[in-house]
Amino acid sequence: MICVEKIGDIRRAYFEQGRTIKEIVRTLSVSRETVRKVVRGEKTEFNYARGVQPTPKLGDWIKDLTTILEKEAKLPRRERRSIQRLFEELRGRGYDGAHDSVHRFAKAWRDERARVPVHAYVPMSFAPGEAYQFDWSHETITLQGLPVTVKAAHMKLSHGRMPFVRVYFRETQELVFDAHDKAFQFYGGVCRRGIYDNMKTAVEAIFVGKARRYNGRFLQMCSHHLVEPVACTLASGWEKGQVENQVGNLRD
Repeated sequence: MICVEKIGDIRRAYFEQGRTIKEIVRTLSVSRETVRKVVRGEKTEFNYARGVQPTPKLGDWIKDLTTILEKEAKLPRRERRSIQRLFEELRGRGYDGAHDSVHRFAKAWRDERARVPVHAYVPMSFAPGEAYQFDWSHETITLQGLPVTVKAAHMKLSHGRMPFVRVYFRETQELVFDAHDKAFQFYGGVCRRGIYDNMKTAVEAIFVGKARRYNGRFLQMCSHHLVEPVACTLASGWEKGQVENQVGNLRD
């Protein structure tokens, strides 16, 4: 089943970049039927309900296999055992599952460990309509004579520097979506990219460099608006420094 991230890539390529279906098929490695289904419909997610969710036999042995792989990773490459030898060791311990399950898990585990960090950055100059920056801040106000903490959603155009702020009592995902909707109405359009920190309502897992696993509903929102999300590096607030400065300026 095609993921929401791939759906977003297809929608941006077709509606924003003006690519043909043939070109999208070639560059994104998807079928023509999939591209037609995405561009002809309004959905940003396709669901498939499995009748029975199988439990792989490897599930009870993942901990043992991970321990073996971690020990192997510390050895010189020429001394590491093949996946077939690892499979045979598990069989000797009582594993009665398939070799393919061991092979897929071990290959994915080693591929993840082999990933080399890359130097990623966010440019400090932007073309018109290229990007916006988004962030939250917590502010204390006086409401009916009592101090109240509110959540302020900030957006700023990276090229034109036009600010937008909307205040809420909470910081839920639904309000993230509402803030974007109101901001895009205010601006009269949508940028091609959105720059975010690693807020929990958008990012579920952080990997090497800029790699992230985004929340599915957040990806659906980005796909609907044809926005490509970009996450900042951890502890690198300067990558969205414009909106960070906006928080301080408007607070003052």
